[in-house]
Amino acid sequence: MDLEARSLQPNVKVVLLAKLKEYKSDLNNLKSEHKRLASANSNQAARDDLLESGMADAMSVSANQRGRLMMSTERLNESSDRIKESRRTMLETEELGVSILQDLHQQRQSLLHANDTVFLLLKKEQLHGVDDNISKSKKILTNMSRRMSRNKWIISSIIVVLVVAIALILYFKLSK
Repeated sequence: MDLEARSLQPNVKVVLLAKLKEYKSDLNNLKSEHKRLASANSNQAARDDLLESGMADAMSVSANQRGRLMMSTERLNESSDRIKESRRTMLETEELGVSILQDLHQQRQSLLHANDTVFLLLKKEQLHGVDDNISKSKKILTNMSRRMSRNKWIISSIIVVLVVAIALILYFKLSK
């Protein structure tokens, strides 16, 4: 139990180690009382009564400890499930963001290619007034690039907010 308690998170570890130390001292007290009673073999009936009451106390304490340990284990399992669910949601959000960014990149490449194609055609045909359209296209591409960057920041912010929310939930759940 000592090794298991030491491998847990710091806030849980402190509580469990304190309880473990208390239980060890109780066990040592019971052992010393048992040795004292075993050596004092003079009154067999009193000895039997003490052992029966001590065993009843130890059983109730052990049952109480077992109940608390089971409850702590259940809470830990529930928290682990919540963390797994949050992680799954975070990964889905990240995949969605990556997919959106890839789509935006493909659209940008298509627009740039179209812009290059239009530029070559215009050069061949010597049309006037096309420079205005090209500058508008460049402005549109620049705006799209800015929007793509802004969307990246928004998705990153959402991911950070989710991670912070998960951390806060874990903190409040584990601190109680």
